[in-house]
Amino acid sequence: MMKLEGKIALVTGGSSGIGLAVARRFVQEGAQVFITGRRETQLADAVTRIGGQIEAISGDLTNASDLARLFETLNTRAGRLDILVNASGVAEHASLEETSEEHFYRAFNLNVRAMVFTVQNAVRYMGEGGAIVLIGSIAGRMANPGYATYSASKAAVRAYARTWSTELAPFGIRVNTLSPGPTDTPMFDQVSDEVRETLSAQIPAKRLGNPAEIAAAALFLASDESTYVSGAELVIDGGMSA
Repeated sequence: MMKLEGKIALVTGGSSGIGLAVARRFVQEGAQVFITGRRETQLADAVTRIGGQIEAISGDLTNASDLARLFETLNTRAGRLDILVNASGVAEHASLEETSEEHFYRAFNLNVRAMVFTVQNAVRYMGEGGAIVLIGSIAGRMANPGYATYSASKAAVRAYARTWSTELAPFGIRVNTLSPGPTDTPMFDQVSDEVRETLSAQIPAKRLGNPAEIAAAALFLASDESTYVSGAELVIDGGMSA
């Protein structure tokens, strides 16, 4: 039996990278999947590439009107929500000296603010057995020179997940954080081979992660195989943070 058969899932940032891999795996496991993002062409391409029970709803999660429309549309098409995977995020380099208000706002607006209100909306359509998976990062627990703002935003993700796991427990909704290490997503397309090699050398597994490996971990946290797991952080990083 497929692990998500009959489930309704929403994957934010589902048109590329980790979000795309999660959406694909969830469809393979029997879920009806909705993906969202700002780029309509990229969303349409993702739907075509994955096939099966998947639909795209375009929108900007940092925009309250778009967020409301997202959940109104989802409710009209599916009537409920069983799983939310929040995979939207942005990472930009800036030293302390280079950090501007605009840089700070971009990171926290999408990585934290949008996540908070996405979850707030999502739980209105969830019932007993609901599962929320927030994509964090090992950057939230490690020194990451040049990425302090990104790291702080991902530490906030972990903090929210812990508190929400307690707040939502009476409703039968689980909340967990999935924290990948360096993963071979489009974010690394512009990275030189030298940087890739240097980064890989710091990882005991001696390679970057594969989005499909992160998706497999997301499947565990979203499925009934993890019904006693809530408030946890699952680290998938080839041993890097150890």
